[in-house]
Amino acid sequence: MMEKALDLEILSLEGLKTFSYLEELILDNNLLGNDLLLPRLPHLHTLTLNKNQITELESLLDHLAEVVPSLQYLSLLGNIACPNELVCKEKDEDDYQRYRYFVLHKLTNLKFLDTRKVTRREREEALIRGAFMKVVKPKDAKASSAAASASPESHYTPLPSGSRDLTNHRAQQGLKTRSCLNNTSSVKLQCI
Repeated sequence: MMEKALDLEILSLEGLKTFSYLEELILDNNLLGNDLLLPRLPHLHTLTLNKNQITELESLLDHLAEVVPSLQYLSLLGNIACPNELVCKEKDEDDYQRYRYFVLHKLTNLKFLDTRKVTRREREEALIRGAFMKVVKPKDAKASSAAASASPESHYTPLPSGSRDLTNHRAQQGLKTRSCLNNTSSVKLQCI
């Protein structure tokens, strides 16, 4: 088909491969997740996947690099994979900037990401540091607690409760400190 733009609110991407000349695809608000698989769309330059359920960024970017080589505009706002401070209070501008570097490292032809134009400085940083901006997530809590309990016992044990006087707040175990004044009258602490 010769359609050049498509704005879909669907649950399945079946039949999308018939739009091989598609240039713009809007898939906002579709409950699409990490299992998203687009057909090869060589002419697609604009893709928005806002407000879906995408949590895994790297696999999505690898897939997009393979099937949409002409992509210049991508928006992932409203997905967990996009750490936007307006959507998630735990995220800040630094988290979002690291996300941008990582995306630009993977998709080098992008000119716009989310709502902002890609700057020359961002492109340079992505080239240098983008590979190191990958967000590493812990495995599920059950797996990590099971691994911790399966690990060999530590040979370190805590001090017995009787050896600590909770009313006396001095350093224990022979730690001594001394302070020295230097030329600027600031205090420097050294452990000896």
